[in-house]
Amino acid sequence: MYVYDSYDHQFITERIAQYRGQLGRYLLGELSEEEFLPLRLQNGIYIQRLAPMMRIAIPYGQVSAKQLRALADIARRFDKGYIHATTRQNVQLNWPRLEDTADILAALAAVEMHAIQTSGNCVRNTTTDQYAGVAMDEVEDPRPWCEIIRQWSTGHPEFMFLPRKFKIAVCGSEEDRAAFLFHDIGLQLVHRRDEVRGFKIFVGGGLGRTPMIGVCIRNFLPQQHLLTYLDAILRVYNRYGNRQNRDKARIKILVKAWTPAVFAQRVEEEWAHLKNGSTTLTVEEIERMMAFFNGSDYQIIDDVTEMEQLREIADGDRAFSRWLARNVVHQKQPGYAAVALSLKPAGVAPGDLTDVQLNAIADLSDTFAQGEIRTTHNQNMVIVDVVKSKLYAFWQTAKRFGLATPNIGTLTDIICCPGRDYCSLANAKSIPIAEDIQRRFDDLDYVHDLGDLELNISRCMNACGHHHVGHIGILGVDKKGLEWYQIQLGGSANKSAALAKVLGPSLSRNDVIDAIENILNVYVERRHEHESFLSTVQRIGIDTFKQRVYG
Repeated sequence: MYVYDSYDHQFITERIAQYRGQLGRYLLGELSEEEFLPLRLQNGIYIQRLAPMMRIAIPYGQVSAKQLRALADIARRFDKGYIHATTRQNVQLNWPRLEDTADILAALAAVEMHAIQTSGNCVRNTTTDQYAGVAMDEVEDPRPWCEIIRQWSTGHPEFMFLPRKFKIAVCGSEEDRAAFLFHDIGLQLVHRRDEVRGFKIFVGGGLGRTPMIGVCIRNFLPQQHLLTYLDAILRVYNRYGNRQNRDKARIKILVKAWTPAVFAQRVEEEWAHLKNGSTTLTVEEIERMMAFFNGSDYQIIDDVTEMEQLREIADGDRAFSRWLARNVVHQKQPGYAAVALSLKPAGVAPGDLTDVQLNAIADLSDTFAQGEIRTTHNQNMVIVDVVKSKLYAFWQTAKRFGLATPNIGTLTDIICCPGRDYCSLANAKSIPIAEDIQRRFDDLDYVHDLGDLELNISRCMNACGHHHVGHIGILGVDKKGLEWYQIQLGGSANKSAALAKVLGPSLSRNDVIDAIENILNVYVERRHEHESFLSTVQRIGIDTFKQRVYG
């Protein structure tokens, strides 16, 4: 993984000192709330419904065992002993004291972590596939490109106060596990037949009040021009984005208003002034960055023998077999596997991790792998580079800490925002709905029989829970001060991206879980052999489901 150099250390140290001074002036009353707001936001600090919240950056979802142990210590010292994993591959502290936030930033800096630009109208954390570097279907490892973008965007003087927040995702695989079509800029790594490497450029994706799927504005951009082209896109947006209406400020609104063809033309015109400029990437710089991500010490392992041994153990232990099928992904490196740790056991807010569990994950990674952990868009964690012969011992250890629930990619692997339990913007609670679903559908045989099924819950139209792209999406709505929930069907965040359709009128909390059960019953009755839930919805439409729910 990337290692800070002297410039990085100096930059972070000076940034913390700057914020410490700003915080002190605010606490003394020398800065107004309005003046302090953008300063705290660009250091990841929100004021939530009940307490401040700090969002900590996990660049492109990669974190070390040492850094996880530091997060555990910070959660104990400055919070209530746990963190929350987000859909943007970051983590959050939900109960820090504002007075402690500068000290928290200093503790993060000690292990090469920060919270810079995890909020505010700036370029946020660049995200990618949690299996980057190890995925079987990978065209190229996207992590070096994410790091290049991180360094370019951090503190960029032109783009610190954009019309609205700005998100970039990089996809390096055949399958889209980065949801890049739902980002302000989505970058897809491609190799031409002449072996020239580059990017397919998408813009204008996003969720929230006006969900949109990104559109391609350039089929191929040679790799050396990445930063100059990003500069061109951001300059056009920064100049013409709507600054009067927050709800119409995202780049997707500008792209739609102009049409993709006109937006692409404006970007090309801007790029003509930047192409081959000072931020053009050299071969040496690209190779230098790639070298940070080629450090894993892989052994030569007989994968066939490893798999035979695994199957023999799994045949004698059904629980292990379930976990192996749902939580383990075979890597492109023979004899190695990536293990998804479910943060969704029944009765726990999806994505929450205690300090004890953080230390346990760090120990698992050091003991059974090479000390590298990934955060995921589904609010789980992944440990890569586990030798397959160690998987059974890994599973036995993970079980002791509640990290081995075999539900990855199933109904109970729920994406869920914190909702009204924490957020001042929320219309309804979301965590209790997630817990009700986990309790109602606690039969693993039934859940596994349903197969791949993504259920996402948001508490408001900001869509932090990505309800628009859930196979089943649930949106909290406010009706005269009462909490109601709207159900949507048919969304998808993969390469066949789709926005879910509203099933019908919103339902009370008491009726939501019965409605989900009715929807699942229709699927079981109408599916073809081996047909997924999403495929069934796409084949038969939503009217049959609507009739069962509403009568």
